[in-house]
This record gives sequence, structure tokens and C-alpha cells, in this order.
Amino acid sequence: MRGVSTPDRNLSATSTDGPLAGLMVVDLSRVLAGPFAAMMLADLGARVIKVERPGSGDDSRGYGPFLSGRSLYFARVNRGKESIALDLKDPADLAVVRRLIAGADVLVENYRPGVMARLGLGPDELLAEHPRLVYCSVSGFGHTGPWSQRPAYDAVVQGMSGIMAITGAQGGARVKPGVPVADLAAGLYAFGGITSALLGRERTGRGTHLDVAMYDATVSLLEGAALAYLATGTDPGPIGNAHFTIAPFDTFSCQDRDITICAANDALFGALVSALGLPALAIDSRFTGNAARHEARDVLKRELEAVLRTADADHWLDLLDLAGVPAGPISSVAEAVSSEQALARRMVIDAGGLPGPGQPVKLSTSDDPEVRRAAPALDQHGAALRAEFA
Repeated sequence: MRGVSTPDRNLSATSTDGPLAGLMVVDLSRVLAGPFAAMMLADLGARVIKVERPGSGDDSRGYGPFLSGRSLYFARVNRGKESIALDLKDPADLAVVRRLIAGADVLVENYRPGVMARLGLGPDELLAEHPRLVYCSVSGFGHTGPWSQRPAYDAVVQGMSGIMAITGAQGGARVKPGVPVADLAAGLYAFGGITSALLGRERTGRGTHLDVAMYDATVSLLEGAALAYLATGTDPGPIGNAHFTIAPFDTFSCQDRDITICAANDALFGALVSALGLPALAIDSRFTGNAARHEARDVLKRELEAVLRTADADHWLDLLDLAGVPAGPISSVAEAVSSEQALARRMVIDAGGLPGPGQPVKLSTSDDPEVRRAAPALDQHGAALRAEFA
């Protein structure tokens, strides 16, 4: 494979190489979607070289929260990378970038469409020079279509994608999910696309240009809501925590807190109502079959909550667990990241002294270390990289 290089001596390795060992990635992206994809490649063993603006670096270095002067936002999606500060408008620095790309397997960028071509780094030019390169462009709306030149951030795309229109309580204000789903979805699709393209390159000997749009990625997540409109022509609105087609599949109030219950078929519904001491509901004509339950979901929710409110959540969760009914508490972030499951799955790790979410892709043949390499300081590896790629 191209880009095989010696390990970075300035970074202490804490794991085995991983399935992407020997691959080199040049990360020209910034903020979240592109860096997130490149970080996942680094977590799985790739060598990732992050190219940043001199002086200020990635915009996200200025985003909080901060710990000891270091941005946790930046650290979250740039761990395990090397940093070099280069001005793409400076001919000497641009020459260094071109040498880095010449040794790379993957290029990730998230400039507005057309910017890279104006710098002489467009996909057509680079793939002609380096036909095995996997060139991944992440943008708000993609490299084609009437919106391709529109600027975009996560919240803009969430609003335009339809996600905000179906999130929140019925009759309430439109709200966005509490995490940047447009950025993260684009990053995940970019990660999957890159690894797929690398696999394809092993078969064909050729790389490709991946065009990943935050808008496309988020529209793809509409799932049942999109299907409902496409099938019926009815534009769905928000329905709170309920499901568009399944009931009971919602949050329910107990004596002390809310829980989620998902009884997605007749057998689970029977187990649920038996556990709650309401076996007659299983043969009630209003609730016979999922379609009927969904039509009468508000009535059904009132029937279930009348019993659930008589005891605390832990009582009911224990009973539902014994009955095999999928259910769980509405955990706070603190509860989620401190749970015994998160700890057992190593979903909280240390990266250079800073805590962060772990790597969700677990491989039986590779380590999943609890301590990972830190996100780099700006231009931390600049001198070494200039010498290596002179």
C-alpha cells in the first residue's frame, strides 16, 4: 500500500496497529464532520496528518469547553493525529501539501466545492496524478445541485433536511436534536465511504472521489418519516418521543422519572401488559395488532401510565427486564457515560490526559485501548514532517 511510513516518535503508541495500519491520510478538513471521519481512521490504525492554518489552526481550537487551556471540542475529534501548519496560498507551503498527498492513500477535505480546484488540488487533477488516491470531499450540500455553493453549518442543514420539523412535541416549537447529527452523519458516511473505496481499490487498483454532503446524510436519516410522506403524501410533523408507525414505542412516566418502553410486536405487547398487571389489554379490540395500537396510542399510553405512576422506575424496569420487554431509563449524560456498560465497553477513554468518548468499532483482532494518543498542538509535528516530506 502507498503511504507506509515509520511510526511517529513524538506520539506514544498505546495500541496495536489496527486494521488500517500502513495507510496514510492527509486531513485538510476542519471543525467536525471531516475531522470526525479522519479520527475514526486514526483510531483504527491509519497515520493521519492534519494540515491546519498557520497561527490559528482549525476553527474548533477556539471552541469550548476548555480544560487547562485546551479545547475539548478539538481534542474530541483530532486525537491520534499529527499536525502541520501550512498556508495553502503560499507556494512553498502548497508544495509541501502536494508532497504529503503524493505519499497518501486518503485525502479528506471539507472546503466549499471549487476551492480545492482553484488551489490546484481538485479531485480531477490529483486523481490524474495519483490514480490510487481515495479523495473524500465533505460539504454542506455536495458538489452538484443548485445548492452546492451555499455555506452550511450543522444547524442550518438540520433545519433544511426535515429533521427539525419532526423533532419535539406535537404543537410545540421546532427543535433540533441535542447532538450535531448532520455533521456526525456526514462524518460516519465519509468514514464508511473511505473504507469501502479502499477495499475497492484493492480489487481495481484505482482510487476514487467521494462526494459526501451533510444534507444528503441527514435526509437519509429521516427513515420512517420520509417513507410515510413518500407513501401517503402526508407531511408528518413532530410526535414527541413516540414512533411514527409502532406502538407502544414511547417514553412513559413512572412515580419518580420517565422510562422508555418499546413493545414492537404482539408478543412483546402481551409480555408488557402482563408485567404491568393489565392482561386484559392484550385482548382489547382497541389494541389488537400494531396498526390498532398505533391508531389508539394516546389512549394506550394513558392506560399504561395509570399503572406505571404507582411505583418508581426501578421497580418497573426490573419487572420488564424479567419479562423480556425492551425498556430503559431516560439517563442523563452523566449517567450514560458513567454506566457500567459504558465502562465495560471502553466508551470513555483518556487521550493525552483529556477524557472523551471511545471508539465504537470493536475488532476481535485489534486492541481497544483505554488510553489513546492526544490531539496535537498546532504544528506540533511541522518540523519533522517538513523534513520527512522534503
